[in-house]
Formats: sequence, structure tokens, C-alpha cells
Amino acid sequence: MGEAKRRKQALGEKYGQETERILPWVPITKKQAEQFVTITTRGAWIGIGLMVTIWVTIRFIGPAFGWWEVVG
Repeated sequence: MGEAKRRKQALGEKYGQETERILPWVPITKKQAEQFVTITTRGAWIGIGLMVTIWVTIRFIGPAFGWWEVVG
């Protein structure tokens, strides 16, 4: 008998369901924690990209259109 069959027999109906939590008293599973890290990392990179875009616009494109006289 293979390991997967032994595990299935031991767990019964709970086999295949994610029940492993980060900490016993925190109701967040490891998969949910991984998804949170993935989403927040993507959001951080989007924010960095927007910040660079705004900076380039203000620093280089703005003065080319004469915004410097308005700001300075």
C-alpha cells in the first residue's frame, strides 16, 4: 500500500482538504497566507511602477511642455 492510500485511509473524509494553519489560534491556512503575499507583492510592484511613471512625467515631460514656469 502506498503512502497516499495510507494517508487517505487515516484521514477519511478530511483527505484532500486543507486544514494546516499557520498557527493553531490563527484561522488562516498556509495557502491563504501564500495568496496574501502574492497579491501584496504584485500591488507593491504596481505602486512602484506608478511612482516611477509619475516621477518621469514631472521630471522630464512636464518641463518640455512648459510646466516649469507654472511650478517654479
